[in-house]
Amino acid sequence: MIQIHQNQTNSAQVSNYETELNLEKFDQIAPKKHNPKIYQKLLKKAQDIGDKQSEFFALGRLAMIYQSWGQYREAIQYLQQQLVIIRETNDRYSLANTLGNLGAAYQSLGQYQEAISHLQEQLAIAQEIDDILALANAFGNLGITYQSLGKYQQAIEYFQKQLEIAQQIGDKTSEANASSNLGISYQYQGDFAQAESLFLQGLKIHEELFGGNNPSVASNLNNLASLYQDQGKYAEAEPLYQRVLEIREKQLGKEHPDVATSLNNLGGLYNNQGKYAEAEPLYQRAIAIYSEKLGENHPNTQTVMINYLQMLSQLTDEELSQRFPPEMVGDIQSLRHS
Repeated sequence: MIQIHQNQTNSAQVSNYETELNLEKFDQIAPKKHNPKIYQKLLKKAQDIGDKQSEFFALGRLAMIYQSWGQYREAIQYLQQQLVIIRETNDRYSLANTLGNLGAAYQSLGQYQEAISHLQEQLAIAQEIDDILALANAFGNLGITYQSLGKYQQAIEYFQKQLEIAQQIGDKTSEANASSNLGISYQYQGDFAQAESLFLQGLKIHEELFGGNNPSVASNLNNLASLYQDQGKYAEAEPLYQRVLEIREKQLGKEHPDVATSLNNLGGLYNNQGKYAEAEPLYQRAIAIYSEKLGENHPNTQTVMINYLQMLSQLTDEELSQRFPPEMVGDIQSLRHS
């Protein structure tokens, strides 16, 4: 079964254009509760009076909230409005950050060419103005995008550049992200020893930074479990997948796309062991979440659908006939030989 790896996404960047504002009260009220209503009110007021800075600030905060919820389409809408505003200024730093955030959102939605276009523009501007943080961010997100396209050597080159910058400036979060993402590319290339070393390195840093119940820690554990699963170490993989699911449901909510990733991967582990009754409800729930949050055509949704149908193909003809109409039974049976 196809597992879904969990890239360590690079944090959204806050623009200079935002930090010039005296809007601390909004950040004191809204982010802790992830309450978009405060910022929606600010956005409307700013638009009514033509206050572009406050409008830009509110759009950025709304984008961050919706992206944290896994609602990437909504985040992109706000970021596109931000981009229109910032292109009318001479603030190259904020332009680079907005492009990076938009590129990362497109990447999460599976729109990889849109992601590359925005991230390459961010990279060019970051190099022009010597913004090392934006540079590392662009390298990391480009690496994730090329990895998603199966271009692992290009991804490795970008992640190594991100890692070099992170170590140079002492950015431990970026160092952990780059290490973890490098590990995924090495795993795809079959270098399991190198992948495990990098996953453990990223896990150690994230646990030191955030403790044991953080989404970044969950992503490290997910990738480590996937590595063990690839090696047939199911007994080692299962408790890791279960811990990841528990962390994500608690920290992100039960309908977040990352929860669907955990459900697919745990379902795949059970499927590999012939535990179809345990796998099926996990696949069904993952499909429902991905379809709602990312759309039916997103690569992750399609991956889980394929996994689920391949699992059904392993059921007996009698059980298939009892559960599905004849035309569907034939389609499922045909997967046994694919």
